[in-house]
Amino acid sequence: MQYMSLQIRSSFVHCLADPSISDKAVEYLADGVLSIANGHVTSIAAFDPSIHKNQQQLDLRGKLIVPGFVDTHIHYPQVDIIGSYGEQLLQWLEKYTFPKEASFSDEAVAQDAATFFLDELVSNGTTTALVFGTVHKESVDAFFNAALKRRLRMICGKVMMDRNAPDNVCDTAQSSYDDSKALIEKWHGRDRLGYAVTPRFAPTSSTEQLAMAGKLLDEYPTVHLHTHISENHDECEWVAKLFPQSEDYLGVYEAHGLVKKRSVFAHGLHLSDSEWQRLSKADAAVSHCPCSNLFIGSGLFNAKKARQYNVNWGLGSDVGGGDSFSLLRVSNEAYKVQQLQGQKLSPLDALYRATLGGAIALDLDNYIGNFETNKEADFVVLDPQATPLLKRRSSNSKDWQDQLFALLMLGDDRAVYDTYILGQSAKLKTSA
Repeated sequence: MQYMSLQIRSSFVHCLADPSISDKAVEYLADGVLSIANGHVTSIAAFDPSIHKNQQQLDLRGKLIVPGFVDTHIHYPQVDIIGSYGEQLLQWLEKYTFPKEASFSDEAVAQDAATFFLDELVSNGTTTALVFGTVHKESVDAFFNAALKRRLRMICGKVMMDRNAPDNVCDTAQSSYDDSKALIEKWHGRDRLGYAVTPRFAPTSSTEQLAMAGKLLDEYPTVHLHTHISENHDECEWVAKLFPQSEDYLGVYEAHGLVKKRSVFAHGLHLSDSEWQRLSKADAAVSHCPCSNLFIGSGLFNAKKARQYNVNWGLGSDVGGGDSFSLLRVSNEAYKVQQLQGQKLSPLDALYRATLGGAIALDLDNYIGNFETNKEADFVVLDPQATPLLKRRSSNSKDWQDQLFALLMLGDDRAVYDTYILGQSAKLKTSA
């Protein structure tokens, strides 16, 4: 596909590094021009009449443009059970997740869900995600086909699960290896797509299957590892009983070669200091999923520990345990989770975690995460006046950081004026 050159004039904010570490990590342009060619950023600079005045531009002044949001943990097959009532993690899986995921052996079911899911992500400003499929190969084929049509940068994997679940959502250690290998060969590195080796979590994989997951990582060193860790107290106790030889939950994964760069562990609510330290040493990442943690009642993420041990972490919606696709809503809940622990999540840190921090957690920061030259031009146009409340609050903002915070706290999909994929409008609101 041929992409046309484009210049956009608006307000921009993006992170160049972790704002909690450097006071020069964030660039804000009240009146800037973003230049794009062939789907990539060629420059971003303050508007200069001597340079830009007579150039044709898309004028989006009054909006705030940020890099595309990066969702570091989400389940596309759970879109139809989002907002289901009344269970904590293990009961949630039995009552809602496994029955729904069983239907994804039907490729038509998977195609329908993938289409809706990706449209919903884009409508919420999410341009990259790390995604769970189901145990069925068909679910991953359907997802990648839908993502390929939209030219989205997405990572997905087939669930590996050979015990402690109904037969219709289980595979075997060997079939999980064979199916995953075939999917990697077919999809990994194709256009903007990547594969994640995806054991659901330790309790639903035998040691033989976890060993197969490690074998895949050794054979394909550029793929990701995507799983869960220490989400729920009952889950942690179950892991200790199932793997009595392991030092702790992380030790189960370490024993099978699953803890390394590009390994992403969802939740991490009940980790010991030793586990945090070992995650950092391995350059592995954690996905913080506050909407899900609160909705399912799992616990509170300790961002202070993650910073203390220098563990990369991003934000995850964790749909369907999470009750919103919007990383604006996820940021809102992440802020509250830290407040409950006497800690702070600044608006700049929240933006970082939703953009560049998420890209770093997924080892994609060479491609996405900010507006540096040659990065892929995925970005979100936010409207500070999208709702009457936002309009009123924004008119009383004391500065741009206060306005950003208001968007993070009060925004949702209504605040997403447009989403751009490789420099092209995905929502097409600009023609309205």
